[in-house]
Amino acid sequence: MDERSLQEIIRGKILVVKPSSLGDVIHSLPFLYSVKEQMPGLRVHWVIAEQLAPLLEGHLLIERLWKIKKDEWKKPGRIFETGREFSALSRGLKEEKFDAVFDLQGLLRSAIITRAAGAGTTVGFKTAREGASLFYAHKVRVPGKTHAVQRYLRMAEFAGFRARVEFPLPVMEGFVPPLGHYAVLAPGARWPSKRWPAERFGELARRLPLESLIIGGAEEIGLAREVAGHSGGKAIEFAGKSSLKILVEIIRHAAFIVTNDSGPMHIAAALGVPVFAVFGPTDPELTGPYGKGARVVIRGRAMCSPCRKRTCKDMRCMEIDAGTVLEAIGKAL
Repeated sequence: MDERSLQEIIRGKILVVKPSSLGDVIHSLPFLYSVKEQMPGLRVHWVIAEQLAPLLEGHLLIERLWKIKKDEWKKPGRIFETGREFSALSRGLKEEKFDAVFDLQGLLRSAIITRAAGAGTTVGFKTAREGASLFYAHKVRVPGKTHAVQRYLRMAEFAGFRARVEFPLPVMEGFVPPLGHYAVLAPGARWPSKRWPAERFGELARRLPLESLIIGGAEEIGLAREVAGHSGGKAIEFAGKSSLKILVEIIRHAAFIVTNDSGPMHIAAALGVPVFAVFGPTDPELTGPYGKGARVVIRGRAMCSPCRKRTCKDMRCMEIDAGTVLEAIGKAL
């Protein structure tokens, strides 16, 4: 079946399988926008991790979210509960009779969900990991060094839709920012190797001409306190104090954000908020900020970067002083 005939069978309803992570879900939004812009009447359902569901709840372009306990499914002790949950998910998805399922995740688990939906056809990446491509009827080829946003848009083009780089994020009505004029600091990251030192974040906050809000999840409260301790009273801890929806609005109303390679970085870029991102072990060409806002990536000079190591004893690539970041902010703004 060619690309043209693939679009011909997409008439009423599709399923998008993209459970995680935060940044990747943000990167997937242009795919959603491209599909709905060309086919406004198309009904879109989305499989998403339970903890990230608030990001898309109430989205005007999505008819229904299917929430999965992604992290719980990894636990061997829950094998029977996971089996029951998966069976219920599979039955529910089959009842929807989707025209097509698009697996934007590209892992074995997402591919199994894609096949279990019992849709008219399935689409995924040819280079999907863990043998996932064996589950797809259509395999989309994407060059190796391609940013995640462009990867997902390539899938939209494969199905016959025009690619549009727009990030439709729901707006929380009635939100009042905690400060009038502020910067956001996001010192957390899933990999320890991606974290710019807390004392550097604190020093930067101390030298900025405006107050800062330190954001993060509940697991980053200690990190936020450390940053605040180095800020001389210029930064306010906000980690663990907001929902995902409120976090989006805090970033939306910020003057700019200083961040590691993390989910908040992608939220800010999608919202058009100026982003100052510190990169070390990862490649900004593949996972860097992608959006309309001013984007500055600050990198160290280590020859080993990008190594994609989650942990590192050396961390030379993150040896960037606060003055360098402050200078980048001054030049851009």
